Amino acid sequence: MTDSRLTRGSRERALDRLAASVTPGEELDILVIGGGVTGAGIALDAVSRGLSVAVVEAQDWSSGTSSRSSKLVHGGLRYLQMLDFKLVLEALKERDLLLTDIAPHLVRPLPFLYPLRHRVFERAFVGAGILLYDLLASVRKGKRALPFHRHLSRRALTETFPDLAKNAAVGAIEYWDANVDDARFVLTVMRTATGRGAHAASRTQVVELTKNAAGHVDGAVLTDLETGRSFPVRAKSVISSTGVWTEESQALAGEDGGLRVLASKGIHIVVPRDRISGKAGLILQTSKSVLFVIPWSRYWVIGTTDTPWTEDLMNPVSTATDIDYVIAEANKVLAHPISHADVVGTWAGLRPLLQPGTKEGTQSAKVSREHTVASPVPGLVSIAGGKFTTYRVMAKDAVDFALGAGAKSRPCVTEGIPLIGADGFRTAENEMRSIIDGLGWSAQMTDHLFHRYGANIRDIAEIAQRDPGLAAPLEHAPAYLRAEIVYAMTHEGALHLDDLMMRRTRMVYEYLNEAMDALPEVAALAQATLGWSDEQAAHETELYRTRAAADADAARQPDDASASRARATAPEIVPMIDLGAGSGR
Repeated sequence: MTDSRLTRGSRERALDRLAASVTPGEELDILVIGGGVTGAGIALDAVSRGLSVAVVEAQDWSSGTSSRSSKLVHGGLRYLQMLDFKLVLEALKERDLLLTDIAPHLVRPLPFLYPLRHRVFERAFVGAGILLYDLLASVRKGKRALPFHRHLSRRALTETFPDLAKNAAVGAIEYWDANVDDARFVLTVMRTATGRGAHAASRTQVVELTKNAAGHVDGAVLTDLETGRSFPVRAKSVISSTGVWTEESQALAGEDGGLRVLASKGIHIVVPRDRISGKAGLILQTSKSVLFVIPWSRYWVIGTTDTPWTEDLMNPVSTATDIDYVIAEANKVLAHPISHADVVGTWAGLRPLLQPGTKEGTQSAKVSREHTVASPVPGLVSIAGGKFTTYRVMAKDAVDFALGAGAKSRPCVTEGIPLIGADGFRTAENEMRSIIDGLGWSAQMTDHLFHRYGANIRDIAEIAQRDPGLAAPLEHAPAYLRAEIVYAMTHEGALHLDDLMMRRTRMVYEYLNEAMDALPEVAALAQATLGWSDEQAAHETELYRTRAAADADAARQPDDASASRARATAPEIVPMIDLGAGSGR
């Protein structure tokens, strides 16, 4: 294992290794484009097979879809209605692996209620489906990862979810899935990959895919967006895992073939936990989509929508119409309706929906109903579709496809690789009890830290012990320690205020006005840690304020077009290069 820390220094070393790949004998085995959950998973899969790997992302890690999901790790109950048992079985296996072996510190069990409106037929029909869901779940090491479902009477339902309206259900079935902080999970996968030797560079854009004399993709031209420096790299295979940017990334090879992807927008709203009385989540069928009411730390997350998005792929936004829809659907089952005044924050994400078939001339392997791997041109592999829970399977399929026949001698081994922070997670709290007590952390804060860092809480404690002032919570965002902000820069690759506020923490939608009150304190910590000048600190602060104002303006607009125009008034903290028809992540 090598140093897993992501820092400005590690980023520079990764860029140096990428630049050196044009030297004879230094060619990379695999270059991964895209720093979401699939790209991070591909990097970990490939490096753990003994391959030389680098991964680049044009913005921050998980800045796209992978930080804007419903934050669920689940088997996909809805696929049982489609009789897609294989897909559900695969997803349940991955869910249980994450809960028990790979990421028990990040992925936590979560009960859900499926409200029933009819006493006999619906209970029998839905109950049979959820029974099958439980039976398909794996049994690992002699026991189940999650409890078996149970049927609830109306009285038991009221005890479990007091704020469910009396006319909303005659009873319910309680079943279990899990949740996760999606951005933190991606970061942890990426750090696990770098700890095994992968090279990772954020804010690095692919501006061209290069070809050899035979017309095979043999590398790329990259631009370091922090400095503007461009340089070529060489790789035996390039794997694109760019989600809704799939077609743009494929176009960088100058070919028309490849996967076809459409973007579908889903939004979520966040309301305080004490606003709705309930001990479990809800899954609700609406006329347009499935709506989840999900317990999330001190809040409820409610969503999602499913609407086409044809505006700026980098900045999907919630509109007033979206927010009204989610509130209205939730209020259909809540005894005490919520309103706009209860909404602390929102987010919008884009799901890459694979379209039937591939473009002419494309070699492909449809390995799942949810995701497809294809090669639009020799040397380039694209993967798209899928779901967060099955990222590891998607990564395996992409690397297998890139290796071809060579995959048999270099099989996937990630099923047995815990993510950093997992080893020693269950004993760390007892081992660190005296240190935790000495730092004065409450039980709630300690649980928060273990759920975010696992055994790596030791690194947070070390920072706090070196500077006792960092052991305290942020004044205006007390759910987070000052030490966590420093750790995000010294261990997790945060380079800008947006990284800290939006992805290393989730203050952006956990506190009113996108946590504007906490911004000065976070900016001061960033300035001290990253060595910013007063001018740079002021510039970063102003950019964050401008973006937050644009988000708020967008959320007041009635439709996607006007909301996207409102969001576009805020400049990007690190603008991407406009490549016209193609723009690689």
